[in-house]
Amino acid sequence: MANNFVKLSDIINTRTEFEGLKNKIKETEVVDVFLEIFPDLGKVAKVLKFDKKTLFLKVENSVWRSELKFSESVIKEKLNTFFKEERVKFIKFS
Repeated sequence: MANNFVKLSDIINTRTEFEGLKNKIKETEVVDVFLEIFPDLGKVAKVLKFDKKTLFLKVENSVWRSELKFSESVIKEKLNTFFKEERVKFIKFS
């Protein structure tokens, strides 16, 4: 009987009807691991949301916004390397 069991992750990853759920899980993972990858940014930036490959960050002030804008490509590269796929295409600062 144990052979009939299938892992939930296998079902979500293989069935097309769960595509929306799979995308939502991926979006949540980006928000959850952001501060693990960039612990120092927690003092100056907060993740507002992640939607349609765009990461929305609320930054403490305009100076930090400019600084992070210069580092945008590095932030995207580190996140995408962590997930081993292109999840983050754009970053919006506010």
